[in-house]
Amino acid sequence: MSAARQRPYRRLTSTAVALVGAGALIAGCTSNTPEESSGGGGGGGNAASSNDETGDTVRIGFSAPAADHGWMAGITEAARAAAEEYEDIELTVAEGTNDVGTQISQVETFINDGVDAIVLLPFDGAALTPVALQAMEAGIPVINVDREFNSPFAARATILGDNYGMGVSAGTYICEQVGDNPNAVVAEIAGIDSLPLTQDRSQGFADALGECGLSVDNRVAADFTVEGGEEAAANLLQAAPQIDALWNHDDDQGVGVLAAIQNAGRDEFVMVGGAGSANAMREIESGDSVLQATVIYPHTQAADGIRLARLIAQGKSLSDLVSPEVPRQIVLNAPVVTAENVDQYIDRAFES
Repeated sequence: MSAARQRPYRRLTSTAVALVGAGALIAGCTSNTPEESSGGGGGGGNAASSNDETGDTVRIGFSAPAADHGWMAGITEAARAAAEEYEDIELTVAEGTNDVGTQISQVETFINDGVDAIVLLPFDGAALTPVALQAMEAGIPVINVDREFNSPFAARATILGDNYGMGVSAGTYICEQVGDNPNAVVAEIAGIDSLPLTQDRSQGFADALGECGLSVDNRVAADFTVEGGEEAAANLLQAAPQIDALWNHDDDQGVGVLAAIQNAGRDEFVMVGGAGSANAMREIESGDSVLQATVIYPHTQAADGIRLARLIAQGKSLSDLVSPEVPRQIVLNAPVVTAENVDQYIDRAFES
C-alpha cells in the first residue's frame, strides 16, 4: 500500500455545539492549503498544522449512490473538491449507483486494488455492511458516510449529519417566530416516511415544538423530489386554509413545495426548509419569499470523510485534539440559515 430550545432545547443545543466543534476540527486541522478555498469541500482560511504537510500518497476509493438528487450530487462534487486540495491523495470515484449489487462490486474492486482507504456512502447501510467488513478485515480503513452500517466493526470512522438535530433546529426557529401565539397552526412536509432519517427529523421537530407549547397540526409526506414536493404541498394547502408556520424537510422537494405555494397564492406563513441548497438560500436572500430559513444537512460529509481517510492512512490525528487517534464517530451540526447569516453558507451550498 502507498501509506502505512429555550428550556430543554438548551440541553439539545449544547449537545449540538459540542458536535459542531468536532466537525469544525476536520476543516480546521486537515487543510492542505492555508488560503481560502472556494470549492465545495468546506474548510478554507484555517490555520496550518503539522497535518498540512504532504505525506505518503494515499489511494482512496469513493462510492456513493447515484446523483439523482441535488444533495447527493453535491456530496460527490464536494468529495472530489476535497481530494483536489491535497497533493498526496489519489482519489478513485466509482460511478454513482442505486443498485446494491453494483455498489458491493465497486467496493470489492477497491479491496482487490489494494487502496489505502475507502470512503463509502452506502445506498443501503445494512446491505453494504458485509463488504465493508471485508475491507476492514483486509486492513483497509473504511469511512462510513451518512447512512450507517449495522455493525460497529464495519468502519474505522463514521461521519454523519444530525437528522434529529435538524428537527430540533427547525422547531426551535419556529418557536422563536410564532411561539408567542398558543394557537399557531404548524404544518410539516416530510420526506419518505419509511426512512429512519425522516422519523428522526419529525421526532426532533415535535420535541422542539413541544417546548413552546406547539405541535404539528397538519402533516404530509413527499419523496424528496420536486414533483413529489409539489403534489404533497398542494394537498396540504387545500386541507389547511390557515397556516402560521411550515417546515419542509428537504430543499430539493422544496422547489416543488414553493411552486405549489405560489400557485395557491398563499403567503400568510413562515416557511423553513431543510438540507441547505443554494436555491433555498437565494429565496431567503431575496426577502420576497415565504421561505425565511433553512436547516443545514451538510452535503460536505463525504468531503470530511476524504480528509479523515487521509489522516487515518497516514497515521495522523485531528491536531486540535489531545487524543492521538481520529474519533470513531463525528456528528455534524444542523445550523439554521436566515437572511442574517446566509452569506456565511451560500458559497458552499449545493444546487437543487
